[in-house]
Amino acid sequence: MNKFEKHVQSKNNDVVDSGVGFVVGFLGLTAIYVVAQIFQIVAG
Repeated sequence: MNKFEKHVQSKNNDVVDSGVGFVVGFLGLTAIYVVAQIFQIVAG
């Protein structure tokens, strides 16, 4: 076992972190899309 395995900075599950990152990114892009659609409807 090397020194990096002995002194772990974060013991969180990587799957959970990846899922949170995916959801946050998806919601951000969805918000951009929704705002663009609202502008298109209002302008049209």
